[in-house]
Amino acid sequence: MAEFKHPALKELADQQVRFAPVARRTEQLAKAEKLLSEIATEKVYPYQFVCFRVTDFRSAAHPDLLIPGRDLQHDLAAMIRRLERSLPPVPIELAAEPMLSLEEVSERFHVSTKTVTRWRLLGLQCRRVLREGKRQLGFPLSAVEEFALTHRDQVVRGGRFTHLTDDEKDRIVLDARRLAATGETLTGVSRRLAEQLGRSAEAVRYTIKNFDRTHPDAAVFPDTSGPLDAAAKRMIYDAFQEGKPVDLIAKRFKRTRSSMYRVINEVRAEQLLRQPVDYIYNAEFDDPAKHAEMIGPMPDEAEFNDKLRTMRAPKDVESHMTYLYERPLLTFKQEQHLFRKMNYLKHLIKKMQERIDPTRAKVSDLAQVEKLGQQIKDVRDILIECNLRLVHKLASQHMQASQGLDELKSDAHVSLMRAVEKFDYGRGFKFSTYATWAIVKNFARSIPDEFSHRSRYVTGHDEMLEHRQDTHTDEGELMMAAEQAKQRVNRLLEHLDPRTREVIRMRTGIDGSAEMTLEQIGQHFGITKERVRQINVRGMKQLREKAAEENVELP
Repeated sequence: MAEFKHPALKELADQQVRFAPVARRTEQLAKAEKLLSEIATEKVYPYQFVCFRVTDFRSAAHPDLLIPGRDLQHDLAAMIRRLERSLPPVPIELAAEPMLSLEEVSERFHVSTKTVTRWRLLGLQCRRVLREGKRQLGFPLSAVEEFALTHRDQVVRGGRFTHLTDDEKDRIVLDARRLAATGETLTGVSRRLAEQLGRSAEAVRYTIKNFDRTHPDAAVFPDTSGPLDAAAKRMIYDAFQEGKPVDLIAKRFKRTRSSMYRVINEVRAEQLLRQPVDYIYNAEFDDPAKHAEMIGPMPDEAEFNDKLRTMRAPKDVESHMTYLYERPLLTFKQEQHLFRKMNYLKHLIKKMQERIDPTRAKVSDLAQVEKLGQQIKDVRDILIECNLRLVHKLASQHMQASQGLDELKSDAHVSLMRAVEKFDYGRGFKFSTYATWAIVKNFARSIPDEFSHRSRYVTGHDEMLEHRQDTHTDEGELMMAAEQAKQRVNRLLEHLDPRTREVIRMRTGIDGSAEMTLEQIGQHFGITKERVRQINVRGMKQLREKAAEENVELP
C-alpha cells in the first residue's frame, strides 16, 4: 500500500505490467517519464488525463478522481519503477544509443549518485541494461543531455554542492533561530536561508531538523503537543510501511510507541474502510446457509488445476503469444461460481465497512478486510486471464490497416477488466457474450476531438496532448444509425399481432431490456418454449417479408 498513494494508479500500473506487451510497455514507460517531468506539485490532475497520457486510452474509470501534483509525482515514479523492472534488460552492446552508467552521469555533472537518483523523480530517463553480464541502470546519452538543458538550474546547483562545514551549520542554526522568533515557519526559514547561502532548501531544512532532534532542549522549532494532523498521520503510516522502526518514528514525532500504533491503525483503517466497493448484489448473499458454498472451491477445480499444470501453447503459436495459453477456458458452471464468489466477497467487505468505525478498528478486522481483498483479486485475475484468448480474437477481427494489434488489445484488456466488474451472473448468460459486446462497443466508441479534450484538461502545458489521427467510428453517427434502425423495426412490428410482437421484443431485447430465453418467455405467456420458438420464427419471417415489400433495410 505504501508504494502508491492512490489505488487507481496502482491498478493502472498492475494492468500495464501484467497485460501489455513488451513493446507497448516500453512506449508507456517513455510516456510516463515525459509526464513526470511536466508535473507541477501545486496543481491537481484528473485520473483520466493521466491514463490517456500514459496509455493513449481515454478511460471512463474514476471520472471524478483528482490527484494532487505531489501525489502524482510519487505514484508516477512508482509506476515507472515497475514498468522499468518488468522490461528485459538490453545488452549494452545492442542499445540503440550510447548508455551512461550511474557513476558516469555522476562524474559528468560533478554530483553524487544520490543526486542523480533524485533527478529520476524529475524525469531523467534510465533503462535496465546488461553490462558484462550484470544488470544495472543505463542512462541514454540523449536523455541525459535533454535533462541538462531542461533542468539547467538543478544541474548547476548540484554541481556547486559541497558538504556544509560546522561553521556554516552554526550560522544556519543562529539565523534560523532569529527568523523563527519573528513567527516564520520552518519551510519559510529554509527557503530564505537557502537563497542567502546559495544552498538547497532541503539541505538547510535538514540541518535545522537534525539540530532540533539532537538538541531537543534548545530546539529552533520545538515539538508542540496536541493532536496530529492528517499530513503527520500519513507520514507516520508511510514511514512504518517503509520498514522504519516504530521507536524511531515515535522519537521523531516525540510520541509514545502506543500512540504511533494507534495512528498507523487509524490510517490503515481509513484506507481499507473508506474505499468504495462496487459490486453486483444478489439476494442469495443474505442467506447464511449458502456462505460455505459461495466461498468454497469452484466445480471441477481439481480437473481445472490438472489442465493448468499441463497447459501448452500449440506449436504454430508465436513465442510472444504463448501467454494466451497459460490458463484453460472456464466452463459455464465454473464461470458462474467465480463471479458469484467475487461479488459475494465484495458484499462481505461492504458489510464490514458499514459495521467498523475506522477510529476504533481492530487489527483482526483490518486483516480480515485485507484477506478478502486479496481473495477478490485472485478470483478477478482468473476470470481475466482465462478470457485473454477472447481479447486476442476480437482485436484481430476488428483490426484495420491504420491500427496496431497491440493498441487494440490494450484497449480490449481494459474493456475486459471493466466487464468482469460489471457482469451480472444472476441473469444466466455466459460471460463471453457480455464481454464480446463490451469490447466491440469500446472499439466503436468515438474519441472526442482534441480541442474538447484540451479544454477539459487544461494544465498549462501546450504539449500535453499530441495530435493523433482518430481512427475510431464517430459515436454520433453510430447513435443516429441505431436510432433510425430502431424506428424502422418498430414500424414493421406494428404489422404483427400483439403476442408475436411481444415475443420478438423479449427475444431480441430491442426495447433496451435484456434478452430473454425461450423458456423465460414461455413462462411469461404460459406456453412451452417450443411454441415460443415457432412464434418467433414465424414473426421474423413476416418482418422480412414486410421489409421487402416496403423496401426497408433491416439492421
